[in-house]
Amino acid sequence: MRNTEITRREGPERRRETLARLERERDIWLSTAHPEHGPHQVPLWFWWDGRAVWLCTGETTATARNARTERRVRLALPDTDDVVLVQGEAECFPAAGVPRAAGDGFAAKFGWDPRQEPAPFLYLRVTPGTVRAWRGEHEQHGRVLMRDGVWVV
Repeated sequence: MRNTEITRREGPERRRETLARLERERDIWLSTAHPEHGPHQVPLWFWWDGRAVWLCTGETTATARNARTERRVRLALPDTDDVVLVQGEAECFPAAGVPRAAGDGFAAKFGWDPRQEPAPFLYLRVTPGTVRAWRGEHEQHGRVLMRDGVWVV
Protein backbone atom coordinates (compact mmCIF):
# COMPACT_ATOMS: atom_id res chain seq x y z
CA MET A 1 0.00 0.00 0.00
CA ARG A 2 1.34 3.42 -0.94
CA ASN A 3 1.60 6.26 1.49
CA THR A 4 -0.76 8.99 0.28
CA GLU A 5 0.56 11.64 2.65
CA ILE A 6 1.94 14.58 0.71
CA THR A 7 5.53 15.28 1.66
CA ARG A 8 7.75 17.38 -0.54
CA ARG A 9 11.30 16.11 -0.94
CA GLU A 10 14.07 18.66 -1.15
CA GLY A 11 16.61 18.49 -3.97
CA PRO A 12 19.34 16.45 -2.26
CA GLU A 13 16.81 13.78 -1.20
CA ARG A 14 15.34 13.66 -4.72
CA ARG A 15 18.81 13.26 -6.18
CA ARG A 16 19.71 10.41 -3.77
CA GLU A 17 16.44 8.61 -4.46
CA THR A 18 16.78 9.09 -8.22
CA LEU A 19 20.29 7.65 -8.20
CA ALA A 20 19.11 4.73 -6.05
CA ARG A 21 16.35 3.97 -8.56
CA LEU A 22 18.80 4.08 -11.46
CA GLU A 23 20.92 1.55 -9.55
CA ARG A 24 18.16 -0.91 -8.73
CA GLU A 25 15.49 -0.70 -11.42
CA ARG A 26 15.49 -3.03 -14.38
CA ASP A 27 13.29 -1.43 -17.05
CA ILE A 28 13.32 1.99 -18.64
CA TRP A 29 11.38 3.50 -21.55
CA LEU A 30 13.58 4.78 -24.37
CA SER A 31 12.18 7.36 -26.79
CA THR A 32 13.93 7.94 -30.10
CA ALA A 33 12.78 9.74 -33.22
CA HIS A 34 13.13 9.36 -36.95
CA PRO A 35 13.06 12.55 -39.07
CA GLU A 36 10.39 11.12 -41.40
CA HIS A 37 8.55 8.59 -39.25
CA GLY A 38 8.43 10.49 -35.96
CA PRO A 39 8.71 9.21 -32.39
CA HIS A 40 9.40 5.63 -31.37
CA GLN A 41 9.24 4.37 -27.80
CA VAL A 42 10.24 0.99 -26.34
CA PRO A 43 10.86 -0.47 -22.89
CA LEU A 44 14.35 -1.91 -22.47
CA TRP A 45 16.51 -3.35 -19.73
CA PHE A 46 19.21 -0.96 -18.57
CA TRP A 47 22.34 -0.78 -16.45
CA TRP A 48 23.48 2.42 -14.72
CA ASP A 49 27.27 2.68 -14.43
CA GLY A 50 27.19 5.70 -12.10
CA ARG A 51 27.50 8.22 -14.93
CA ALA A 52 25.51 6.86 -17.87
CA VAL A 53 22.64 4.54 -18.75
CA TRP A 54 23.53 1.49 -20.88
CA LEU A 55 20.83 -0.22 -22.95
CA CYS A 56 20.92 -2.93 -25.57
CA THR A 57 18.77 -3.60 -28.63
CA GLY A 58 19.02 -5.54 -31.87
CA GLU A 59 21.28 -3.87 -34.43
CA THR A 60 18.50 -3.76 -37.05
CA THR A 61 15.66 -2.41 -34.88
CA ALA A 62 13.95 0.92 -35.42
CA THR A 63 15.44 1.99 -32.08
CA ALA A 64 18.98 1.31 -33.33
CA ARG A 65 18.35 3.03 -36.67
CA ASN A 66 16.85 6.07 -34.97
CA ALA A 67 19.65 6.39 -32.41
CA ARG A 68 22.25 6.30 -35.17
CA THR A 69 20.43 9.05 -37.09
CA GLU A 70 19.26 11.27 -34.22
CA ARG A 71 21.34 10.93 -31.06
CA ARG A 72 19.03 12.96 -28.82
CA VAL A 73 16.90 10.59 -26.74
CA ARG A 74 14.68 10.58 -23.68
CA LEU A 75 14.46 7.92 -20.98
CA ALA A 76 11.69 7.44 -18.42
CA LEU A 77 11.50 5.08 -15.46
CA PRO A 78 8.11 3.31 -15.52
CA ASP A 79 6.34 4.81 -12.50
CA THR A 80 3.89 7.68 -12.90
CA ASP A 81 3.80 8.19 -9.11
CA ASP A 82 7.57 8.68 -8.94
CA VAL A 83 8.64 10.26 -12.22
CA VAL A 84 12.26 10.21 -13.42
CA LEU A 85 12.98 11.59 -16.88
CA VAL A 86 16.45 11.65 -18.43
CA GLN A 87 17.38 13.50 -21.60
CA GLY A 88 20.70 12.91 -23.26
CA GLU A 89 22.56 11.80 -26.32
CA ALA A 90 22.99 8.18 -27.29
CA GLU A 91 26.35 6.85 -28.31
CA CYS A 92 26.15 3.55 -30.23
CA PHE A 93 28.47 0.55 -29.78
CA PRO A 94 28.21 -2.71 -31.73
CA ALA A 95 28.35 -5.62 -29.27
CA ALA A 96 31.88 -6.49 -30.37
CA GLY A 97 33.03 -2.92 -29.65
CA VAL A 98 31.28 -2.19 -26.37
CA PRO A 99 33.66 -1.27 -23.53
CA ARG A 100 34.29 -4.40 -21.50
CA ALA A 101 33.15 -2.86 -18.20
CA ALA A 102 29.80 -1.90 -19.74
CA GLY A 103 29.23 -5.28 -21.37
CA ASP A 104 30.21 -7.07 -18.17
CA GLY A 105 28.06 -4.80 -15.99
CA PHE A 106 25.02 -5.30 -18.20
CA ALA A 107 25.55 -9.08 -18.31
CA ALA A 108 26.03 -9.30 -14.53
CA LYS A 109 22.82 -7.41 -13.82
CA PHE A 110 20.63 -9.50 -16.12
CA GLY A 111 22.35 -12.86 -16.36
CA TRP A 112 22.29 -12.43 -20.14
CA ASP A 113 25.14 -11.30 -22.36
CA PRO A 114 24.11 -9.89 -25.76
CA ARG A 115 27.76 -10.18 -26.85
CA GLN A 116 27.29 -13.96 -26.86
CA GLU A 117 24.17 -13.97 -29.04
CA PRO A 118 24.33 -15.05 -32.70
CA ALA A 119 22.16 -12.10 -33.81
CA PRO A 120 23.97 -8.74 -33.75
CA PHE A 121 23.16 -6.36 -30.89
CA LEU A 122 23.84 -2.68 -30.38
CA TYR A 123 24.60 -1.08 -27.02
CA LEU A 124 23.52 2.49 -26.39
CA ARG A 125 25.21 4.67 -23.80
CA VAL A 126 23.06 7.62 -22.79
CA THR A 127 24.92 10.24 -20.81
CA PRO A 128 22.37 12.45 -19.05
CA GLY A 129 22.21 16.10 -20.00
CA THR A 130 19.01 16.80 -18.05
CA VAL A 131 17.43 14.83 -15.23
CA ARG A 132 14.00 15.66 -13.82
CA ALA A 133 12.29 13.91 -10.90
CA TRP A 134 9.04 14.52 -9.07
CA ARG A 135 6.23 12.91 -7.15
CA GLY A 136 2.96 14.68 -7.80
CA GLU A 137 2.04 18.30 -8.32
CA HIS A 138 3.60 19.44 -5.04
CA GLU A 139 7.06 18.53 -6.39
CA GLN A 140 6.78 20.23 -9.78
CA HIS A 141 8.86 23.13 -8.49
CA GLY A 142 12.49 22.03 -8.24
CA ARG A 143 12.08 18.95 -10.45
CA VAL A 144 15.24 19.69 -12.48
CA LEU A 145 18.11 17.85 -10.78
CA MET A 146 20.64 18.05 -13.63
CA ARG A 147 21.04 20.65 -16.35
CA ASP A 148 23.63 20.59 -19.15
CA GLY A 149 25.21 17.49 -17.61
CA VAL A 150 25.78 19.12 -14.21
CA TRP A 151 23.88 18.20 -11.03
CA VAL A 152 22.21 21.38 -9.79
CA VAL A 153 21.25 19.86 -6.41
